[in-house]
Amino acid sequence: MRASSIKSMKRILIFSLAYYPDVVAGAEVAIKEITNRVDSNDIVFDMVTLRFNSALPEFEKIGNVNVYRIGFTRRNPTIGDLGRFPLALNKYLFPYLGYLKASSLHRKNHYDGIWAMMANYASFAALFFKIHYPHVKFLMTLQEGDPMEYVKHQVRFAYPLFRRVFTHANFVQTISNYLAGFARNMGYTGPLEVVPNAVNVAHFAQEYPENELLVLKHRLGKKNGDFFLITTSRMVTKNAVDEVIRALPLLPPTIKFLILGIGPDEAMLRKLAYEMGVADRVQFLGQVLHNEMPKYLKVSDVFIRPSRSEGLGNSFLEAMAAGIPVIATPVGGIPDFLFDPDQNPGHPATGLFANINDPTSIARQVKRLISDPALRAWLFINGRTMVAEKYDWSLIARAMKEKVFDKLL
Repeated sequence: MRASSIKSMKRILIFSLAYYPDVVAGAEVAIKEITNRVDSNDIVFDMVTLRFNSALPEFEKIGNVNVYRIGFTRRNPTIGDLGRFPLALNKYLFPYLGYLKASSLHRKNHYDGIWAMMANYASFAALFFKIHYPHVKFLMTLQEGDPMEYVKHQVRFAYPLFRRVFTHANFVQTISNYLAGFARNMGYTGPLEVVPNAVNVAHFAQEYPENELLVLKHRLGKKNGDFFLITTSRMVTKNAVDEVIRALPLLPPTIKFLILGIGPDEAMLRKLAYEMGVADRVQFLGQVLHNEMPKYLKVSDVFIRPSRSEGLGNSFLEAMAAGIPVIATPVGGIPDFLFDPDQNPGHPATGLFANINDPTSIARQVKRLISDPALRAWLFINGRTMVAEKYDWSLIARAMKEKVFDKLL
């Protein structure tokens, strides 16, 4: 490497409660997709994260990130194990253990910046580091999908410390205008950029042989005349999967509902489907591999998630890239990209809005899409075009480099 490259190369240390392959959600995907697209001659990324699975090494390089793992472990833990002793202690200890590990790494690597992924216990570790090394620039990313009041309630005993995360940050990046407002509300007054998450457009827009799709339709029991609603959602309160189940009795029996995902509400949702008399119309498909997800979207007719809160909502963008119309609610960051033809006449329509906690409104919008093929085609064209032009990872990574990392450092 040339001497000039060594001199200009920067180092950033990431604080994240989870990372590949233990946990893979929107925040983890964002880190990986962005760092993989930043030239390693410009920025070297290290990370301190939790090591839930004892089968994983304490250190490994994943893509362009040097990953250092800490914390209590168990051999091949399940999702349920993460909430039980001793793994449940990890997030509470991370502010201290993460800070200690980061300090040790800093003595060796002399970081130019630190990057806290989300305003959670990882950001507390970053705050402790910033207090002890004030010359190191502190970047905070907000990706939260839970309601802000819920986030504040979760940290109520450490609320003064939580506010200091925002007052000590040198730069804040959020994935939506909604979260940008939250940062300002928490007392942050410095530079801020809204850079959304993105999707792998080529992956979700890919076409499959017709016989391959027919096999999946047969496995899912899709008959001629059936209309499939689909959601790729964690089964948690904020995603309002229960409201779709409550809407099914208001819709023709040919309308079925596919749920891709897992979560603590599964037992409640299965019971609700039985009580509403639609258990035979709801399929709980569990965790579906990322490389298989576009196929499930393409055999479906409408993506639906009537969220009660949402930071941005990558699943909606993935559905648009796959080419199916979307029904959502106007909460959180969703209005940044979803434009309803009635509520947003000044924008090309990219989806339909239903009311929050309103099964009748959901049923009305589903019926509208069933009866209007031209509207479905219009939403498909506008949605896919918008995602390709604004939400591809290559575009977002470039924006992070130019608008965030370069300005921070």
